[in-house]
Amino acid sequence: MRTMAGAAALGDLAGALNVREEEVSVVAQLKAGSEEAYSWLIAQYQPPVYNLVYRILNDPSDAADTTQEVFLKVFRGMKHFNGASSLKTWIYRIAVHEASNRRRWWFRHKSKETSMENSNEDAFEPMVALKDNLVDDSSSPYDDCARGELKSKVEAALALVPEPYRTALVLRDIEELSYEEIAEITETTMGTVKSRITRGRDALKKRLERFLPQANPKVVPSALRHPGREVEATS
Repeated sequence: MRTMAGAAALGDLAGALNVREEEVSVVAQLKAGSEEAYSWLIAQYQPPVYNLVYRILNDPSDAADTTQEVFLKVFRGMKHFNGASSLKTWIYRIAVHEASNRRRWWFRHKSKETSMENSNEDAFEPMVALKDNLVDDSSSPYDDCARGELKSKVEAALALVPEPYRTALVLRDIEELSYEEIAEITETTMGTVKSRITRGRDALKKRLERFLPQANPKVVPSALRHPGREVEATS
């Protein structure tokens, strides 16, 4: 058993080293101005970055504009990327920073022009339509409907969780990042990250319990965590 465990650990280490080597190679190509490398970067990170930004801003148009700004910052700042963190962590840190700036601007300017008539939390309208292109063929129409309803309710509830708890919750329970990565992205301590995640889960549970009494705030976000089912971006 110890031999198998040791072999598995070595395999994980080898895999991590291979990923690191690949990232170093990609970064070198990006710094050299490779168009293929930039195309890869967009294909790899644009969908998750848009999803992250959208869930901070709750507005598809603002999220699309902010995502463009994120990648402009990434392209311009690539020459300064020193590999101290992973490429993903670095990009996510830029995304959270840009989304937070956009959100502060919205509250200072745009919110003054927005009617509060549609802010009734009890309405619980879905904030966004999710892609349905990866439906399990073995599921029944009822299962498909229930799954879609669950995702809609979770999206709506998540949108009502206050910041910074929502961002911490998204990074941990949807993006599945480690506490260390989240602390680096949000530029805070691990203790603060854990506290925010706990409070975010509590807030999400309270939003959902009247609709889903048995909802587990640690499990429910998995309804949104399906590769290829990204929040629909607007062009």
